Amino acid sequence: MVGNTRFGWLNQNCRCPICCILPPHMTDEIIKNGNEAQRSMALETLRVSEQFRGRREAVGAVTLMTPTGEKRRTVYDAKTETQLPGTLVRAEGDPATGDTAVDEAYDGAGATYDFFAEIFERNSIDDRGMRLESTVHFDKKYDNAFWNGTQMVYGDGDGELFNRFTASIDVIGHELTHGITQFEAGLIYYGESGAINESMSDVFGIMVKQYSLKQTVEQSDWIVGAELLTPKVKGIGIRSMKAPGTAYDDPVLGKDPQPDHLSKLYKGTGDNGGVHINSGIPNRAFYLAASEIGGYAWEKAGKIWYIALRDRLRARANFKRAAKTTIDIAGELYGQDSTEQKAVRNGWKTVGVNV
Repeated sequence: MVGNTRFGWLNQNCRCPICCILPPHMTDEIIKNGNEAQRSMALETLRVSEQFRGRREAVGAVTLMTPTGEKRRTVYDAKTETQLPGTLVRAEGDPATGDTAVDEAYDGAGATYDFFAEIFERNSIDDRGMRLESTVHFDKKYDNAFWNGTQMVYGDGDGELFNRFTASIDVIGHELTHGITQFEAGLIYYGESGAINESMSDVFGIMVKQYSLKQTVEQSDWIVGAELLTPKVKGIGIRSMKAPGTAYDDPVLGKDPQPDHLSKLYKGTGDNGGVHINSGIPNRAFYLAASEIGGYAWEKAGKIWYIALRDRLRARANFKRAAKTTIDIAGELYGQDSTEQKAVRNGWKTVGVNV
């Protein structure tokens, strides 16, 4: 019952709590199944995450702006402490430091900025030139990464189950997209709207990865966090957009609980009403739509989803609303009953969301 009690007190109207890449059910499984050291690290991760979640609820966010049109990245080193932001170690234009986590955070933030700028003409997270701030080496063996409303924070991982959290560019893109959702649709982080929030981050996170590798939909692995799991874990990543529920099946982490169809929707109160768990449903809808359209995901399917996030979806949107919105946008962009609109409709229908 750890998952239910841990998140039950959250304000369901909160549009931007801290948004972590690792779902709480993973932490629950480690606490239940791990050895003493693994349980200790999971409990420490839980404690620190709750501390920052409470702080975020209490004081909100203060955004730092830079002049329109300028890319401004700053990376800080927490030096295994928990005070943010830490010591400045790399600013925009500085050469590589040789610290892998620092340089990955810098490069990943740049890749995310470039993707949104070049594909969607977006000027940073808030579309007004917000500085992209990151902190690495957060806490000791911290097993997570999160967006706290103003910046990115990355743990180094415990080395037993998880690698450093800067290793996956899609994770960086995922977390920074939470910032975009914060400034645009403001999807409430609970239930179906929260699952759409998480799915949007997976959708754009995987496209950041695809864009950086110049991968078509056929070439992509559609795995979120493929670099996060150590060789000791029986899994290929933390989520599969292509086949939700198949990313891992491990004695310590448990089995991936994501549903691939609305009929399997998680209806409990843990994980903020299943925001990470149920994101598998809209994730697969996007994968199916993009695959049916073909080519590069960002060219058509990504454009449809971006317009939905930026202009159409509102805070309490559910799966049916997301489906109708993306189907409508596809028709407006490419024509009624076009190949693109049929692909989007088919994607949602296949996962059980009919409109």
